[in-house]
Amino acid sequence: MALKVKLIRSLEGRSERQRATVAGLGLKKLNQEKLLQDTPAIRGMVAKVAHMVTLEQVAGEAPKRKRVIPTAKKQAAANK
Repeated sequence: MALKVKLIRSLEGRSERQRATVAGLGLKKLNQEKLLQDTPAIRGMVAKVAHMVTLEQVAGEAPKRKRVIPTAKKQAAANK
């Protein structure tokens, strides 16, 4: 099962915590949609900003998110 999350309210005037939560969901622009895995962590994030997003359950699986390693850590790992 996957979740389709859509940003329907602006980030203008919102707290930094709410902005960070929306960014953590991968949403940047108004009316942008993301297909995410149905996990307790994602559901908790959506619950925190439920007044700003819509949630829809979709059949099938969401693509797995790749872990991004910041450049400084990549360089440190390469030098070891």
